[in-house]
Amino acid sequence: MPNTVVDTYSMNINTHKPSHPKDFQVIRQGNPDSFSSKLVAMRAYPKGSVVAPLNGLTAGEKRYTSVQLSENKHIELNSDLVFMNHSCDPSTHMDVDQAAVIALRDIAAGDELTFFYPSTEWDMAQPFSCWCKSKKCVSTVNGAKYLSTEVLNQFPLSNHIKKLAKERDSVKA
Repeated sequence: MPNTVVDTYSMNINTHKPSHPKDFQVIRQGNPDSFSSKLVAMRAYPKGSVVAPLNGLTAGEKRYTSVQLSENKHIELNSDLVFMNHSCDPSTHMDVDQAAVIALRDIAAGDELTFFYPSTEWDMAQPFSCWCKSKKCVSTVNGAKYLSTEVLNQFPLSNHIKKLAKERDSVKA
């Protein structure tokens, strides 16, 4: 039986047409099964600026390529943004509440665009080991549900993640 995550990823990377050719570039590294492509900026973005609006989105199921919009809704990005990697020291915030990707620091042309996946994902469809080597590294990226509030508070979070973490913590108290 085919691995639909790998097959979908392989299809995306092999047939991908840039959605923001003046803004981003997808850098392909290794074979498609290694999930090692990345998205880099083609121009500078000052801290706090909109790197990209979140538009052209379609509703989808929870899966490796989706982004969680609310407590129970996921979307597919349908753009170069699907190639943004996770980092525990992210360059951007995937602000699903404002429908935009926001620069968390000054980003230079050539810098990788990353975001903290648990900022939008409560319980990830496909957890993985993080290799960002940041001082804030969470080691295993499996969703905000599995991180303490103390860890989560180090990052900008989507409103649904804040709400779910508060509910979780009130049950523990």
